[in-house]
Amino acid sequence: MPRSSLPAPLLTRHALNRALLDRQLLLRRTRMTPLAAIERLVAMQSQIPQAPHYGLWSRLEGFRTEALDKLLTTRRAVRGAMMRGTLHLTSAHDCLALRPLLDAQMLRLAFSNAGKSIADIDPAALRAAARAALAGGPLTAVQLGEHLQPLWPKHDAAALARAIPFLEPLVQVPPRGLWRGAGQATLATVADWLGEAVEPAATTEALVLRYLAGYGPASVADAQAWSGLTRLSAAFEALRPQLKTFTDEHGVELFDLPRAPRPAADTPAPVRFLPELDCALLAHADRARILDDGHRKAIYTKNGILPPTLLIDGFVAGTWKLDMAREQATLTLRPFAKLAKADTRALEEEGAQLLAFAAADCSAHVIRFGQ
Repeated sequence: MPRSSLPAPLLTRHALNRALLDRQLLLRRTRMTPLAAIERLVAMQSQIPQAPHYGLWSRLEGFRTEALDKLLTTRRAVRGAMMRGTLHLTSAHDCLALRPLLDAQMLRLAFSNAGKSIADIDPAALRAAARAALAGGPLTAVQLGEHLQPLWPKHDAAALARAIPFLEPLVQVPPRGLWRGAGQATLATVADWLGEAVEPAATTEALVLRYLAGYGPASVADAQAWSGLTRLSAAFEALRPQLKTFTDEHGVELFDLPRAPRPAADTPAPVRFLPELDCALLAHADRARILDDGHRKAIYTKNGILPPTLLIDGFVAGTWKLDMAREQATLTLRPFAKLAKADTRALEEEGAQLLAFAAADCSAHVIRFGQ
């Protein structure tokens, strides 16, 4: 029987879960460098400035916060608007190579986010004015708006500034994003912060391959949900000869790299703590491979933030919160259901490690279970 006529192998929900955990470095901690891990994940959600530190701690053996801080201060990693127009942490190389692929998406977001109030402004003129304002050094959004409004005095300064990260590639410069960083976000252009790109921008096909390496097996709809790009079917079809195909339990066609790891569905999965909006939870149109839809709707906040979550047997099984007051750090765990004794012990052990990582300065560490 010709290979093309053979039915595509079926991947169950648990098989997809274990594949995702493996790609996401969540089946076991690795000795990979932080920069290599960031590039493995392509981009890490970073709306919460310290979230990538927790995300890397859950994935890397011996990770220390100063390692990521150094990448940011030496400009080897940056935080800026990327996939879906949301704030991500990427390597400097990936920022330069991948951001141009998002230009059309970003242009649409610039005016949808700022609203009709700036619809009459020429985007090229607004972008040029922003680049000129930022040429003198990084500015906060308020400062940027104050520079722009004299050119368009009938328009709201905040709306003008809000459009700029979509029209012009920007980064939030340190100390914002550092483990102990604080203060308002301060913006610089990618060109000023990293220099102009010396290599051609990546292709859409290259982005799809990177996505599959970090998040596959996945469907066209999954890749589009992750990237915010549309019409990716053409890229998948161009790549089809070099990809392996599967189907999920709903009959959806999935694509993957032929030699990518796909562990057995019953591979043991350790307890893990993930930060707000972790990339593993937001990278598919169908998130059931790691997050039950009912749980997702129950825990999302009103402003669309997915809180820190805990994984048991590979799936989101509750939320966690760390509070530090004076000399005491309290880790509160809120599982969705009654836990087996083994899972309780595993959470306590991993929770103790989390406290040692995040609250080393506190003399008292407390773990409690809440509702």
